[in-house]
Amino acid sequence: MSDVANTIEIRTIKKAFGSNTVLHDVSLTIEGGSVLALMGANGAGKSTLVKILSGVYAADEGAVFINGEQVDVSTPQSARSAGIITVHQIINDGVVQDLNIAENLLLDKLCDGRFGAFISQKELELQARPIADKIGLSLALDTQVSELTQADRQLVAIARAISDKPKLLILDEPTSSLSDTESVKLFEAVKTMRSEGVAVVYISHRMSDIRTLADKIASLREGRIVGWFEPPLDYAGAVDSMLGHAVGAVSHSYCAGDKSLLELTDIRLKPDTLPFDLTLKSGEIVVLTGLLSSGCTSVVEGIFGMAKFASGNIKLNGQDWTPSSPGHAIESGIFMVQEDRGNNALIPAFSIEQNVSLPFLKQFSTFGFIDRKREKQHVTTAIQTTKVKYTDQEDLMSTLSGGNQQKAMVARWMLDECQVLLLNEPFQGVDISSRRQIGELLRNTASDRATIAICTDVEEALEIADRIIVFNHNNLAGIHRIDQVNMPTLINQIAAAPDKKNANITSTEDVTDERYA
Repeated sequence: MSDVANTIEIRTIKKAFGSNTVLHDVSLTIEGGSVLALMGANGAGKSTLVKILSGVYAADEGAVFINGEQVDVSTPQSARSAGIITVHQIINDGVVQDLNIAENLLLDKLCDGRFGAFISQKELELQARPIADKIGLSLALDTQVSELTQADRQLVAIARAISDKPKLLILDEPTSSLSDTESVKLFEAVKTMRSEGVAVVYISHRMSDIRTLADKIASLREGRIVGWFEPPLDYAGAVDSMLGHAVGAVSHSYCAGDKSLLELTDIRLKPDTLPFDLTLKSGEIVVLTGLLSSGCTSVVEGIFGMAKFASGNIKLNGQDWTPSSPGHAIESGIFMVQEDRGNNALIPAFSIEQNVSLPFLKQFSTFGFIDRKREKQHVTTAIQTTKVKYTDQEDLMSTLSGGNQQKAMVARWMLDECQVLLLNEPFQGVDISSRRQIGELLRNTASDRATIAICTDVEEALEIADRIIVFNHNNLAGIHRIDQVNMPTLINQIAAAPDKKNANITSTEDVTDERYA
């Protein structure tokens, strides 16, 4: 560990919005060279605390001290100047989409004039490459951030944060868009920061992250610290304390599905990849998994009309069908929960109710006039079914925690019956209890539709899937029935270098072959 290690003290932080108190005398001490995992259910107050520490919100009471001296966190700039660097759960808060990767990684130096009036793109890339390498970001540095996937934006935001040599580094759900293999790059970077004496607050619902990194755990519930755990860490006790009750294991029986609803034939995701076939049946839940840019997102975007397959055919209910746009897909009964809710799903300045009902306003309209009473009834049913935690559904969507925003987006597509439900990272940013609730809801409502979900977290995939489909470098690499999963084989297919002989697998029998052991 570095000889210079900072001690950060958060003393009696209070925060209320109107009559609703969201933080009650929150106090924490984070020692330099250690990782404190902050756990809490959706709506517990984690995001509010993070925004206070990073200068987005002002605390009603309380203060922050570094090495015994009070520091100014009244604005984001003052918090950053004090050495408090945050990677927010909403990734677009940490990147500038109109700039390229190199410009984002060196943004603070560009803004404060350290480079002078002029600097070439070549020089920017030379200085940015070591920062990118620290997190394993191998993309071309002149790529616009707006062109990146959500996972790549996440890596850019994290790389920028750790390059600033912070005293306190706050990571809010940093692996929510990353696969297990991409997460390893982050873990190594966090361990390096810890060895350099940085104090780290790590917020995650993924117990695998916490087991890997945490030195201590604090549990937050209803705005109060209700649990403090030091080695040997009691992970089950930490989960129970954050939820206020015990959570049992989840299991389900394999469902083979009923009638074929969606058939993909001779699909190529890229011109130079091998074709694959895939049939989706009513009643079953199929989970797609793989590394960053493995092809999972390309599959669901091709079905939803957001992009086109390189080649191949689609049948919907036995009829040839080609989606011309997302609107066409929705009209055909194909709905999609987007991964990047900040850019592609929600409108923060609209109310919760308006956000949930937005794609289905025609249902509530007569001669152009919206029946607000009927709209409200439908939305109320949907958000109560998904257990969104809110005060009033007329409140702005921006007032919800990230996890509750995600549940609201799932609720949106539960308003109407559909033939195919597509979900891109449906558990992003939700706590374990909410994850179980959403999973149970998906299973209980799956009988009349085909359900396809992308889950880069294998643990999440195992909780809901009837079949797990692995993609690797835009090729289908394996299909696993949930009652026959061979975990070493599955992990190997996810992480292996591209091998074209593994493509075009169309049955469970194929993936249990010794070739993939």
